[in-house]
Amino acid sequence: MSRRDQVLYMAGAWCLSYPDQDLLGKVPLMRAALAEFAGAVEHFREVLDALESMPLMESQAHYVREFDLGRRHALHLSYWTDGDTRRRGEVLGLFKEAYRHSGVLVDLDGELPDYLPMVLEFAARVDPAAGRTLLQRYRASLEMLRLGLLRDNLPHAAILAAICATLPGKSPQDEQEVMRMAGYGPPTERVGLDPYDPRLLPVRGS
Repeated sequence: MSRRDQVLYMAGAWCLSYPDQDLLGKVPLMRAALAEFAGAVEHFREVLDALESMPLMESQAHYVREFDLGRRHALHLSYWTDGDTRRRGEVLGLFKEAYRHSGVLVDLDGELPDYLPMVLEFAARVDPAAGRTLLQRYRASLEMLRLGLLRDNLPHAAILAAICATLPGKSPQDEQEVMRMAGYGPPTERVGLDPYDPRLLPVRGS
């Protein structure tokens, strides 16, 4: 993995996390690191500007509203492929297995293992090959999230676009194209159905 991709993944992990004082302190570091690569900072500029200019409590309220209270911008990758079905537990186990095989203790900090900021940090700092494989396997989830953020005019869409651009293949233009690419329908809340199995998603370039 290139240094540029590692920086994009780490900055993406931070920018997609719940904002706190520690995150605000990392903004100058992110700007400096991204500035080393042509055009990289442009994908993050609007989010970084908002973190620096918006009162922290307002940033936190905005994050909760957009990422926690609803599922239009779900940051858990397996939600997009398995919804709230029994199969999802098995899929989450695949993420835990990838973390275990890295030989590094990954602190889930109360989060599910498919939480996108965690997967991005894993790819950036722990096991780049395994992390990229997870991102590519769940490329459809990344694209669905990107399109949802774009539809709602949220600046995080540019960050998702930058992340997707590090993976093989062009990004789909709409949700229907994503579903044709991956072979699954919208997430379902009905427990016990047999939705698309994300383990069968081919990893492009492999």
